[in-house]
Amino acid sequence: MTAVAASVTMYTTTWCGYCVRLKRLMQREGIGFTEVDIEFDANAADLVMRANGGNRTVPTLLFPDGSALTNPSIDQIKSQLAQLPEA
Repeated sequence: MTAVAASVTMYTTTWCGYCVRLKRLMQREGIGFTEVDIEFDANAADLVMRANGGNRTVPTLLFPDGSALTNPSIDQIKSQLAQLPEA
């Protein structure tokens, strides 16, 4: 696992089925991430809303380069990580 992969932040909620599924897929693929529950972190909720046109849509992933993906497939995540510069 690279340092870049480990620095992905996933914004979630406890009740989001899409979040649970994506976390499992990322773990299976060995993609490291930090999870932040937007229901307990107002700043995180604001960030998610800014990334999604005012909507609190999860899962939202934030990458080290500042880019974000909302409810991405595992292939979209891999592609995004592959485009990041080496650390």
